[in-house]
Amino acid sequence: MVKRILIISQYFYPEDFRINDMAHDLLERGYDVTVLTGIPNYPEGKFFNGYHFKFQKENWQGIKIIRLPIIPRGSSSVQLVLNYLSFVISGLIFIVTTKPKFDLIFTYEVSPMTQALLGPWLAKRIGCPSILYVLDLWPENIQVAAGINNSLILRSIRRMVNYIYQKTDLILASSKSFVNEIKSYQINPDKVTYWPQYGEEIYHPIEKKREDFNWIHHHDQFVIGFTGNIGNAQGLQILPRVAKLLQEEDLPVLFLIVGDGRFKDDLVKEIKQKNVQSYFQFIDRQPSNVISDILAEVDVAFLSFDDNPIYEKTIPAKLQTYIACAKPVLVSAKGEVERIIKEAKAGLTCPAGDERALLSCIKYFMNMDPEQLKAMGKNARNYFEANFSKTKLMDQLDQLFQKECK
Repeated sequence: MVKRILIISQYFYPEDFRINDMAHDLLERGYDVTVLTGIPNYPEGKFFNGYHFKFQKENWQGIKIIRLPIIPRGSSSVQLVLNYLSFVISGLIFIVTTKPKFDLIFTYEVSPMTQALLGPWLAKRIGCPSILYVLDLWPENIQVAAGINNSLILRSIRRMVNYIYQKTDLILASSKSFVNEIKSYQINPDKVTYWPQYGEEIYHPIEKKREDFNWIHHHDQFVIGFTGNIGNAQGLQILPRVAKLLQEEDLPVLFLIVGDGRFKDDLVKEIKQKNVQSYFQFIDRQPSNVISDILAEVDVAFLSFDDNPIYEKTIPAKLQTYIACAKPVLVSAKGEVERIIKEAKAGLTCPAGDERALLSCIKYFMNMDPEQLKAMGKNARNYFEANFSKTKLMDQLDQLFQKECK
């Protein structure tokens, strides 16, 4: 019998998240897949062309999509909160006015955690198990991202999270640190397990000669590439500061920034204020299937976080992307990412927010023999295949789903 699965994710195609690929893989494995999601507006904060504030249904390559009307993210904290709440309210209306038939509910939780309320609610109504995949910890994440320090609000969020964890049948955590944090709640620890994000098959090593480069403007510089969301959490404010230090030493480095996000305009302003524009090249957000080609033109890939303990527990999806493409990784962060890069012997790391330590890492990379860089890249790919293989991890997820559906 075909298993009917409902994926709850506030973000879905045409927004660029790994859940898009996961849904396709589940469809290919024989699942009947439906996605309950919002109106696409990430990361720019406004509805994509052709979408409006209304309930609508779509079919994307065999995946049924139910879109709930939500308020777009906008550019203010107030509107972001309204965005989070509107998805829950629309979802609750959907739950009480319909009684769909599903064998399993799977919630893909990147912030906000509020969306994860819908899984247990609907699971109880229709009598099926609910699985939660945690990629962002709350209230820690919202405390840092939104600057919320009111103890009453934080306690309320913690109670909500505890409720979600208690009412969920199985919890998957994207990092080992997350497992420990989730087990600290008033829940059965046996229902929490580590399941990291995989890297899609579209991410792979590409060999390119410099004369074939078509993304990089200047081919005579040491290129450090960043791809993904440009938000406050990413800690990219360190780059204008380190660029100023590079400028003082007249070192030929180019930071290639590929993506968009709420912090992009501020980042550009800081770069201009420090008069280091020649050290940067920006490329707007690109489809996932061209990221490997872009990364083929960089010498090392860059991953950073803002200096906050919560990010020490996080493994961002771009890490799997970088090492899948066999790129040495320059890390400005502590914790899980630092552990993985050191374990893999796939790059260099320094503390978050420390531009002088970052400068030292960049200079060390620049002085390395090309074969040493290539060896680091090979180590990265080997680690990826051993720990973040899509086939291996989706086989595990399939087994977990089958077990829960029995």
